[in-house]
Amino acid sequence: MKTLILFYSRTGMTKKVADKLAVIFNADTEEIYDTVNRSGASGYLLSGRDATFKKLTTLKPLIHNINEYELVIIGTPVWAWTMSTPVRTLLTEQKDKINKVAFFCTQGGSGAEKAFIQMAQLLNKKPIASFSLLTKEVAQDKMSDVINDFATKINNS
Repeated sequence: MKTLILFYSRTGMTKKVADKLAVIFNADTEEIYDTVNRSGASGYLLSGRDATFKKLTTLKPLIHNINEYELVIIGTPVWAWTMSTPVRTLLTEQKDKINKVAFFCTQGGSGAEKAFIQMAQLLNKKPIASFSLLTKEVAQDKMSDVINDFATKINNS
């Protein structure tokens, strides 16, 4: 199944997971780039505020054509118990181009389930699989079992 992994990563944790998934699925990957500077402490605060108020942002154009993929896996960090603003923007702008979808997220503590529900609502599609990892699990490279379970669910769908 031709697969594209789209992800946003402010700190590199979500990117690390996306890179692991790309190997397992032999997938193309593309990082979502925001035009807003979200680095450092001020970027952290701005990101939390924007996520809380469900703001949209301006993204750099995608390189890959989503229509060419059977499955799109979307990754996001959890910000203020919801998806990141760049991912919210991507889903809002590209929802009609996505057929089969799966989700993953990284989080400091909690909020993944709420983020997944909101992502599915924005797309008006139920994901075929989803998973979340704590930032500390990603940092310690303790993610293989969770990622393998995710891959099995997708392969059995």
